Formats: sequence, structure tokens, C-alpha cells
Amino acid sequence: MTISPKLPTRPLRAALAGALALAVPAALAVPAVPAAAQADRLDLAVAALRGIATMRADFVQTDRNGQALRGALTLKRPGRIRFEYQGGDMLIVSNGRSLTLIDYEVCQVQRWPISNSPLGALLDPQRDVKRYGKLLPTSNPNVISIEVKDANKPEYGTITLVFVRDAAAPGGLELTSWVALDAQNKRTTVRLSNQRYSAAVPDSAFRYRDCRRSGGRP
Repeated sequence: MTISPKLPTRPLRAALAGALALAVPAALAVPAVPAAAQADRLDLAVAALRGIATMRADFVQTDRNGQALRGALTLKRPGRIRFEYQGGDMLIVSNGRSLTLIDYEVCQVQRWPISNSPLGALLDPQRDVKRYGKLLPTSNPNVISIEVKDANKPEYGTITLVFVRDAAAPGGLELTSWVALDAQNKRTTVRLSNQRYSAAVPDSAFRYRDCRRSGGRP
């Protein structure tokens, strides 16, 4: 995913490009995990991800310079997500096929195929998370971190998903954060809180009003 160079000071544009730092210190030295145990943990993470039918959560999105934006996230599988940013100036929506950024302040709309975004690992039903996923070491046995990338398609970027064991979450694991790295090596961290699962979410939540036609924000 690339961002228009016309507005480089907007913190969201820097944030959308990729990821900052992993919430869990994966580089810490930890005992080697047997291959069978790694496969089991990867299976657990994939099952937890696929077990999310719908989710609502609050999020904090941080770019590589430490600038943070807050908002509300709505997820509905397969492929639909909505990032509604505080203040109402920005909206990001996926309808299952493409990811659209709407900047109501300057009335700009940009769109990318899901497959061209690191978020494809989270949203694209055709993306085989287990096939392209790799378990990363963590210092906490209750934390599972997986890195997803397609070595044959580096333009898709990389996403690292972090789960924490929680019996109340789908599959017994709660998605708490992710770190996305795009093809330009720009990074963004998204941390979730107040996750709520399985509530009814209408498809209309993933539509948006095009300011170029309506003359302003919704």
C-alpha cells in the first residue's frame, strides 16, 4: 500500500504505510520450542483468527515516529473491517475486496486491493495464514506471535499478529495487536482493547459516503 506524497505530514498516512515495533519482545532469548509444539501453537492462532465472526474494539494506532491515533474498529469476516478515527476526519473501510481510505478533511479517497496490503493476512479469505505464517519466539508462554508474509510476493508486505490466551475469546486466544510492514518498509502498530465478539454487525457498517459526491463528511 502506498500513500499519496502530497500530504506527508498527516500522521495517518505514515501509520497506514506499515508498522512500528512488536508489542511482545520477540527478540529476547528464549528456549527453543520443539517443531511439534510450534505447529500446535500456529494451529491455535489460525483457529482463533478464523473463529472471529465479528469483533468490535477500541484501537490505538502508532506510527514509527511515535505519533498515535485512536478510534473504533469493527471487523466482520470474511474480509470486512472499519477503522473509524476520533474526530471524524478519517475513515478506512474494507468491503471484502478492496481497502479504501477516505480523508474527509481534504475530500480525498484512495483505494487498494486487499491483497496489496499487509492487512490481507487478516482480511483476505484466500490468504493461507498457516502456509505463510511463522511462529515467533516470545518470553511469555501465554502469548503467541505469528509473522505472516509471502516470500514470493514481497509487495504484499508483512504482518505480525499477537494473541494472548483468554478462555473467553474465540479459540481461547484474543487478538491484542498487530504490526504491519509494507513494501516500502514503513511500519505501524495497532493495539486493541475492549474487544467484543459475535455481536450482529450489518453489512452497511462497511459502506461509506463518498465526499466527492456528497460535498463533505457523513
